[in-house]
Amino acid sequence: MPTFLHQRPLHGILSDPYPLSPRQSSSSQRQISLFSRTGLIALLSVLLILGVILPWTGTPSIFSATKPASLAKWQQYTLPQAVAFVAKNKTVIVCAVSQPYLPFLSNWLISISRQKHQDKVLVIAEDYATLYKVNEKWPGHAVLVPPAPDSQTAHKFGSQGFFNFTSRRPRHLLHILELGYNVMYNDVDMVWLQDPFPYLKGNHDVYFTDDMAAVKPLDHSHDLPPPGKKGRTYICSCMIFMRPTDGAKLVMKKWIEELKAQPWSRTKKANDQPAFNWALNKTAGQVDLYLLSQAAFPTGGLYFKNQTWVQETKGKHVIIHNNYITGFEKKIKRFRDYSLWLVDDHASESPLGKL
Repeated sequence: MPTFLHQRPLHGILSDPYPLSPRQSSSSQRQISLFSRTGLIALLSVLLILGVILPWTGTPSIFSATKPASLAKWQQYTLPQAVAFVAKNKTVIVCAVSQPYLPFLSNWLISISRQKHQDKVLVIAEDYATLYKVNEKWPGHAVLVPPAPDSQTAHKFGSQGFFNFTSRRPRHLLHILELGYNVMYNDVDMVWLQDPFPYLKGNHDVYFTDDMAAVKPLDHSHDLPPPGKKGRTYICSCMIFMRPTDGAKLVMKKWIEELKAQPWSRTKKANDQPAFNWALNKTAGQVDLYLLSQAAFPTGGLYFKNQTWVQETKGKHVIIHNNYITGFEKKIKRFRDYSLWLVDDHASESPLGKL
């Protein structure tokens, strides 16, 4: 499918009627040799500014992302603008992505495009390279909420960069809820096999999936499961759907509080999921929660490791999560082994085309 079919006009958002033009050099300026003392001091000064001062100001380095004038405008694009642009029926599908995960983003988008929901996808870019690349290919569908985390460490599970990356998530989701939109969040190491929206039954505040691999009855309860050995549940923060209710906002605010109470350290390499579970557990009596069907939304520890169950529930699977495994290459190999790595042969179906 041609890439342009996935694009919608921006109706003038961020258009700049006064493009910048390069400054003209004065013919009267004195020429300075690069190898003279003055030239070397000037060069060192520039490198000092680029390498030391700019990172502290949050300005994207020219070494980290090339940004022609046509892309630089996206630095001014805000979350409210982006949500208003992509939302359909007051609903938006959100993911958060750093540059190393772009192949997974494209794979996920192919699966969503097959269910005709790609137009409501918003990519929250966690580095400028991702912001520019996505909006170059698919204008208006990526936004960066500054400051951008360190893109070199954000993809390493268990690292402080990964914690900083994932801990921003509830703030983004809360902001979208406060703007009055329904929001679905997905990790991008997921693949849609069916349309998930018919499974979001009723008018509950927050919908989520269990991360436990133990098999449940097909007619299992949709209540929050009982706590496990650590005193909390094991709900996955990878797939969440929320309506813009006071209950959903309360869960997000509590999630933010729990993350502040459980900061990352070298001895305790936290991630965002335990804090999400504590937030659910501590607000359960105040919020209308709904556990989605295990057969429809299985964890990777079940789908990829229990083939008997997979055959027994064939045709019921809706979204598959490639978790219970770490590392890009291992995840890609597993997707390929199960014919779920779609970008090899179907890149044209992605709104991003071939990256």
